Amino acid sequence: MSCLRFLTAGESHGAALTAILEGLPAGLKIDQNNIDRELKRRQMGYGRGGRMKIERDKARILSGLRFGETVGSPISVEVVNRDWENWEERMAPFGEPAGEMLTTPRPGHADLPGGQKYGRRDLRDILERSSARETPMRVAVGAICKEFLRSLGIEIFSRVLNIGGVRADVAKISVPSESELNCADPIAEENMKQRIDEAKAKGDTLGGSFEIRIAGVMPGLGSHIQWDGRLDAKLAAALMSIQAIKSVEIGAGCEVADLPGSKIHDEILRDGTGRIYRATNRAGGIEGGMSNGEEIILRAAMKPIPTLMRPLKTIDLATNEVASAAKERSDTCAVAAASVVGEAMAAIVVAGACREKFGGDTMADALNAVKDYRRRLNGED
Repeated sequence: MSCLRFLTAGESHGAALTAILEGLPAGLKIDQNNIDRELKRRQMGYGRGGRMKIERDKARILSGLRFGETVGSPISVEVVNRDWENWEERMAPFGEPAGEMLTTPRPGHADLPGGQKYGRRDLRDILERSSARETPMRVAVGAICKEFLRSLGIEIFSRVLNIGGVRADVAKISVPSESELNCADPIAEENMKQRIDEAKAKGDTLGGSFEIRIAGVMPGLGSHIQWDGRLDAKLAAALMSIQAIKSVEIGAGCEVADLPGSKIHDEILRDGTGRIYRATNRAGGIEGGMSNGEEIILRAAMKPIPTLMRPLKTIDLATNEVASAAKERSDTCAVAAASVVGEAMAAIVVAGACREKFGGDTMADALNAVKDYRRRLNGED
């Protein structure tokens, strides 16, 4: 069993979304404002749809904290769906079915394979859970994990690289920004917005890509011993689990297929203080399934959202005839939101890796273990 784990529950138009996070040590201070700030970041972004004008996501902590500190027990979090009042009859857990059945699956969505797998005639039973509306709980859990990582000196941020083929200047990726599209290149961002407006006018949607950087990670998180202990495998799986993500890269990523080893592998050097470092970071901070002490660099590509206002053709499962795919209130582009969710998932994985390596039932135990480990690495023992 992993030292840190979480589960989410809830439907897009259900009464609430919930999550349980287990495995953080006692004595970690949590700021409610930081959780809500992350939830707000996920809701923002140029190209978001009408649903985000309805919801005002706020986290309600139901257990695991007392007076702003973790107590060692599972942390349960709730985010209420304000739109529930418009769906209460159609999404009621008991009573007679109400509302029109959804029988026209959207290409690119979970509707059809989910309906086939679970034998559901009404595809709303599938889309309600497969919706990206589930991600506020990942962000809330990730925000808590960020607090833990911050106490260990580890910080995480993300930047949008590309939307609909408009690419940001990679030289500006490390520049802090509070933009509508989480893009550090203002010129590229304006062109991205124009591309989003064009897609919206056509009833279309856009995807893109984003980068996540994790600084302050000590060497040795993860393991080369077994496949499921590798940090890169865990991070890739976590990002791929986000709705609409279709590919993940670490470090140089796909470039490694084109270049010789002399131009890919990072030379190992030692500075004047005796600290070991890499001359470059094409490995993206991970070698042999373990963090190597350099900044961890991840990239993910998101496909366009499958809900189109000018729907694609599909089959009506009730009549077996060609039809237009179902339309749900949706975004034109949600790459910026996905980047925030990506940060959260990366934080959860790295926090879990820290818990596996350093243990400790209290924050004092965990911090002392990290301090001793860093001392050993620095040759101070």
